[in-house]
Amino acid sequence: MLSKLWQLYKRFQLRSSPQLNLVLGFLLYTLVGWLLLCLPFFHNSPISILDNLFISTSAISTTGLVTVDVGGDYNRWGQLIIMLLFQVGGIGYMTLTTYYLLITTQRITRWHKKMIGTAFTMPKSIQIRDFIKSVILFTIIMESLGTLGFFLVFRQEGMATGKALWDSLFHSVSAFCTAGFGLYSNSFEDFRANQWINLIISVLAICGSLGFIVITDIWYRIRRKSDQLTFTTKIILVGFIVLLTFGTVLVYFTEPSVTSLAGYERFLAAFFQSMTAMTTVGFNTISTGGLSLPILLGVIFLMYIGASPSGTAGGMKITTLTAMLSILSSHLQGNKHVSFLGRSIPYERLYVATATFVLYTSIIFAASFLMSFFQEQSFDVLLFEVASALGTVGLSTGLTGELTVAGKVLIIILMFVGRVGVLTFGFALIHRKGHKEMQYVEDDIAV
Repeated sequence: MLSKLWQLYKRFQLRSSPQLNLVLGFLLYTLVGWLLLCLPFFHNSPISILDNLFISTSAISTTGLVTVDVGGDYNRWGQLIIMLLFQVGGIGYMTLTTYYLLITTQRITRWHKKMIGTAFTMPKSIQIRDFIKSVILFTIIMESLGTLGFFLVFRQEGMATGKALWDSLFHSVSAFCTAGFGLYSNSFEDFRANQWINLIISVLAICGSLGFIVITDIWYRIRRKSDQLTFTTKIILVGFIVLLTFGTVLVYFTEPSVTSLAGYERFLAAFFQSMTAMTTVGFNTISTGGLSLPILLGVIFLMYIGASPSGTAGGMKITTLTAMLSILSSHLQGNKHVSFLGRSIPYERLYVATATFVLYTSIIFAASFLMSFFQEQSFDVLLFEVASALGTVGLSTGLTGELTVAGKVLIIILMFVGRVGVLTFGFALIHRKGHKEMQYVEDDIAV
């Protein structure tokens, strides 16, 4: 019976589109995590079934929005389950599966190549085998260094050795996977002035969010497999630096809760708040609920954009924004070809970027509209929560703990869709494998 069920499952995999396989894979991990978290011996206090599902989805989607106190309501074993979930969600379950195939059989099947190509959008110059190896190796190195760094700081702060070791590992994995899960009820507000904690989290989050394309590309450059960085890497680096600088300057000069700080603490707070929104790491050193309305909207914009494709961050992605701005710029200049930094962008990439932009924006609008029926808070608070959930950021003004049942269900859906990708989710719902291209009569439309 089990053999027949396995054969049926394999046939379903082969017949289904890569997008549907990816969605169902993440759904399976979410449900397994949910069932495990529902077991009472993982709890310090009773947790409802819906809250366990919320936490499982938040972990696998590397969001970090929580309806319960992870550090208090779950015991060490429950926290371990959550950590494993956002580790899998951060680097992708297909990455782990493909790496296992590489070390056991030394080959990657055609099906796995299609799945990896769906999960990670990569330029043609990067080989999947090298990409997978760089992802695993880089993840191990960064999370190990992060754990060591956290441990030294926590011990210096007087934390007991056992607790310091566990907290260090948990927060290191969470920061690199930009998961935003923390064991402290006020995130890292108590460490606002600690430059080492700010530095460790920032380095881990930036390295994770810049994406494994950038890491693999730099590795190629170091090993002299290529003469220069790819066009994708240049776009990501330029866009990231520009947006992060913009956010830091904006918060530094205009946010009252930051301008009241003195010296380097003011810069740390401004930089960290912008970094945490852009990388979607979700930690905070100042109260998000206390941000002024202009800065709240600025943070929403950064969460909306996100960081790099093929990384641990969420959001619409810098490359999508770049493509949209390039289309606008080329049209205003009367150019037939869309270009950026002197390079022409392929039309198939522009189609994907446009579809992502329209669908992502539409989902935010529709979800904010629905949320206004479920919650009585002001619209800016609702929009912030929706953008944080779909962008898998994890920042909240305090609404998460006050969500109604309908509100929780909507946020769960948004977190899941944000993790698998809005376009991937859309393909999984409506794409028919092997359908033929239809012929249409060309006509005009006034725009």
